[in-house]
Amino acid sequence: MNRLNPSKLLLSKWTAAQPQHCEKHFLVTELFRDEEGTVLEIELQAVLTKRSERMEWRVLKNAEQWILGWK
Repeated sequence: MNRLNPSKLLLSKWTAAQPQHCEKHFLVTELFRDEEGTVLEIELQAVLTKRSERMEWRVLKNAEQWILGWK
């Protein structure tokens, strides 16, 4: 399990453990917060295709899916 501080995820780099559609490297481009400032979701953008996906930030904790940094 990846240990993460959700407030420090902006512009962090990620590698998909099982790439699909030639998308392996990703960048967190936006953080979505609630009224208290707690990070709820992130926007993850594929570096090669520029496709973006909004998801819960906790999915990045799954080391079987995501590797911190670009490998």
